[in-house]
Amino acid sequence: MQGLLDVNYGGIFTELFTEMGFMQGSWQNYVMLLISFVLMYLAIVKKFEPMLLLPIAFGMFLINIPGAEKVLWGVHPEGNNDYEAVTDRGLLWYLFYGVENVIYPPLIFLGIGAMTDFGPLIANPKSMLIGAGAQLGIFLAFILAIACGFSVAAAASIAIIGGADGPTAILVTTQLSKNLLPMIAIAAYSYMALIPIIQKPIMKLLTTKKERTIRMKPLRQVSKLEKILFPIVVTLVMGLILPDSISLLGMLMLGNLLKESGVVDRLSTQAQNGLMNTITIFLGISVGCKAKGELFLSVDTLMIIGIGLLAFIFGTIGGILVAKVMCKLTKGKINPLIGSAGVSAVPMAARISEDVGRQYDPQNHLLMHAMGPNVAGVIGSAIAAGVLLACFKGYADPATAQTAVNAIAAI
Repeated sequence: MQGLLDVNYGGIFTELFTEMGFMQGSWQNYVMLLISFVLMYLAIVKKFEPMLLLPIAFGMFLINIPGAEKVLWGVHPEGNNDYEAVTDRGLLWYLFYGVENVIYPPLIFLGIGAMTDFGPLIANPKSMLIGAGAQLGIFLAFILAIACGFSVAAAASIAIIGGADGPTAILVTTQLSKNLLPMIAIAAYSYMALIPIIQKPIMKLLTTKKERTIRMKPLRQVSKLEKILFPIVVTLVMGLILPDSISLLGMLMLGNLLKESGVVDRLSTQAQNGLMNTITIFLGISVGCKAKGELFLSVDTLMIIGIGLLAFIFGTIGGILVAKVMCKLTKGKINPLIGSAGVSAVPMAARISEDVGRQYDPQNHLLMHAMGPNVAGVIGSAIAAGVLLACFKGYADPATAQTAVNAIAAI
């Protein structure tokens, strides 16, 4: 009894009160909570890529609940935001390890490769031109980021958002400008999830009603031998020319080879389903949990998001313009709507081409034709990433270079 009487109950209740979330939150946290609610609404009600957007939105929701960061992420030493310096590490810190150390992106590419049919690209190699045109956004964004005062390494990291490829954006940023990783990852994945909102107005603006109703001839049948040789040849050629692209491109082609070989169905099924779904959950929550109010609502972050949006828009424009030129050269045999699928978001962008085409002609099926540019966009963004890394790895931001040195020393 004496022990109970000696307890300072006033101090206990005071501490409990000060530890309550609403005593620790800032206005930025509450703004981000509202944004997370909007994203969850778009995912659940509007069904805008819910498999990607819902985990991101919920990760954003969790980390911005006042007081939750210390439990879910860990404690940053005072004045130190370094990832490795966090103490009392929580669940989200460990999940983000796969982003920070570029584990998730190649595994996502493995799953994409196992899910994707490269036949439309093999049947119509000209689709590579559309995929190349869709990289326009990357290079325009690079110039714009330089003009806005970002370093060369940061500009290259921001520019890759234009490829509409989250794993590629993570890979480039971790090697060139790791301090920008949260903002760039969030921007890249958010724009991928919001493809229906962004792309459809651009497609309708740049094409005529007549062009939208063009029916394309069925693609030729691609042989099994072609489908097996394609991933092997592409990996060998690009590995010899651009080794920096091999971690993503190699995993993409391995996944496709598992699928097309026909001898490892269990591995192919696991890559397409269990592995892909698990990594998607981890990656979505990890990206969302870095959208902290204090970090996200800053001038630099808003500039990155703005430049990233322009990069995405011009990537879509570049693909459509190349498709329009090809339409003219073939005297109306190519529907320019498939040009929007030249960005890397597979198969989301191809489905948008199909949806818009069927709005004007319900019997017009563009999905398989759009998959050619879409697959080309995946390959193109990996190649663009390799080019940026090969050119600017020597200009990596000092914090990124020091992180690499620390990692080597630890080994």
